[in-house]
Amino acid sequence: MDLIIRQAEEKDIKPMADIDIMCFSAPWSEKSFEQEIKNNHLAFYIVAESGRKIVGYAGLWLIDSEGHITNVAVHPEFRRKRIGEALISVLLAHTIKNGALSHTLEVRASNEAAISLYIKFGFEPAGIRKSYYEDNGEDAIIMWRIG
Repeated sequence: MDLIIRQAEEKDIKPMADIDIMCFSAPWSEKSFEQEIKNNHLAFYIVAESGRKIVGYAGLWLIDSEGHITNVAVHPEFRRKRIGEALISVLLAHTIKNGALSHTLEVRASNEAAISLYIKFGFEPAGIRKSYYEDNGEDAIIMWRIG
């Protein structure tokens, strides 16, 4: 499968929001993605494209020397093809090149696949945010990666 990973553009907002609806019980709106891509100077979003179709995306905020991963999503029909790994790898490389010394994220406690993926990249559980997710009150695991 040919995969291109590139910085997200305005034209990617709708496909990103569509993937969010397929992947998450509390998806972001198109307006939220538009704000991130067009107006948030701390945000860096990338998309994975296969055959001119957006099949995944990831984003983070780079605040001083800390990268905070906001979301990673892969279209359900394209999972288990290492697209998530490719997205995280590009995010980390970009932010390290731009001064990030550490990275953090929150992940649903029940999302074992995502937790395993983050551990592959050196993230470690560092705490819990009780009842973090508004849709069902699930806890979030806070993960950190130093270096």
